[in-house]
Amino acid sequence: MSHWVSKAIQTINADFQRSADTHLIKLDQLAIQGVDVYLKDESTHPTGSLKHRLARSLFLYALCNGKIHQNTTVIEASSGSTAVSEAYFAKMIGIPFVAVMPRSTAQSKIALIERYGGECHFVDCPTQMHSEAKRVANELNGYFMDQFLYAERATDWRGNNNIAESIFEQMSAEPHPIPHTIVMSAGTGGTSATIGRYIRYKGLTTKLMVVDPQHSVFFDSFYQKDHTLTSQRGSRIEGIGRPQVEASFQHDVIDTMLRVPDAASIATMRWLNEKMGIKAGPSTGTNLWGALNEAQAMEKEGVTGSIVTLMCDSGERYKDTYYNTSWVDNNIGETSEFDTTLDRIKVA
Repeated sequence: MSHWVSKAIQTINADFQRSADTHLIKLDQLAIQGVDVYLKDESTHPTGSLKHRLARSLFLYALCNGKIHQNTTVIEASSGSTAVSEAYFAKMIGIPFVAVMPRSTAQSKIALIERYGGECHFVDCPTQMHSEAKRVANELNGYFMDQFLYAERATDWRGNNNIAESIFEQMSAEPHPIPHTIVMSAGTGGTSATIGRYIRYKGLTTKLMVVDPQHSVFFDSFYQKDHTLTSQRGSRIEGIGRPQVEASFQHDVIDTMLRVPDAASIATMRWLNEKMGIKAGPSTGTNLWGALNEAQAMEKEGVTGSIVTLMCDSGERYKDTYYNTSWVDNNIGETSEFDTTLDRIKVA
């Protein structure tokens, strides 16, 4: 191993040692009988999202496998948050970075990538990202990081302060320390794979529910047991959902899935902001919609326990899109049906 690679790994590990764990927020305002709901706030990472964990793992995996060297250009297919985090680590070790992303990506994310020294390369549709990233990598003689292939294998699912271990350690002093359910959306599928594997490794009774937005194939693939499904369009909830079943999406570690309408995701995101003062991104709306549905089902059945879901990033990145009423009307549509449903949930 070269001196440069050794130093790059040491630099990334030093950044990890400087980072504290992310907060676990109990939604005390919720008045669902016998059920406690928690948000794991991943927006407090240095790059502002859950993808900070993934990007660190991907860089270490690539470095240790001899894929990244001193002059290697790293290319990634990403609709935003992964690219922001990878740009951060690329700058940290001093190599070029190119993000291949849809033109519709939030301007705030594009600005962050460029602030970290990354270059943005645009495609018209999310379905074009993967093939274009491969083409750019070949053209530049660079390395395609390919989060959708390597996410589940780059993360140590048995522990090492991964997202699953962190959740269970933070829950240890709560009234219901072993969650009844963990709710997670899937982009690469890497995080759901890590959580599902960890639950089984530790012999826990926790159920893993994966929520999936419209126009994503994960839900149908899970229930049809068909890994070859594809779609001609991409998800409208930035950062999650895929038009094809990615290699990192591990069906067998998931207990159940729920398809969430895009309008429900946006309504829940805004409801969280208005009712509890937590401004999160749209994928958090997807996650919380699933968690609230599960909590109400538990209450109806007289089951007590806890539910944990993730706040993947802050809503500050989406002021010009998902928090813009005109943009939502034009790109997502009417949310009133789901606003009414959410208004029925008791909030203290």
